[in-house]
Amino acid sequence: MSNVKALPREPEALEVTVPCCPPLTERPLTAEEAETTARMFKALADPVRLRLFSAVASHEGGEACVCDISDVGVSQPTVSHHLKKLKGAGLLTSERRGTWVYYRVEPSVLAAMGQTLGALG
Repeated sequence: MSNVKALPREPEALEVTVPCCPPLTERPLTAEEAETTARMFKALADPVRLRLFSAVASHEGGEACVCDISDVGVSQPTVSHHLKKLKGAGLLTSERRGTWVYYRVEPSVLAAMGQTLGALG
């Protein structure tokens, strides 16, 4: 039994969905918008990262402990590497609680990515 107690989480501020970029059919992307969008989609282009992102996004409560999502067929250090790439691309946030790290999809990411591609259908 561990003596480590999880700290209470601060209530999160009301999140406003701010898309990174306009829909692709609205106007040409600026260089900065293209860089941001490419970084997000590039991070998801790896099958292991896509599985990890999906595991976090679909996990009950909207967040997942690394201990619950690390079974993706690669070693734990490789899972950590991929999670770091997803965080670096702005797709995930994380919070350490005791010895575990919990990941959440950045609140505006799914909406922004969907909006960016939405008009193509």
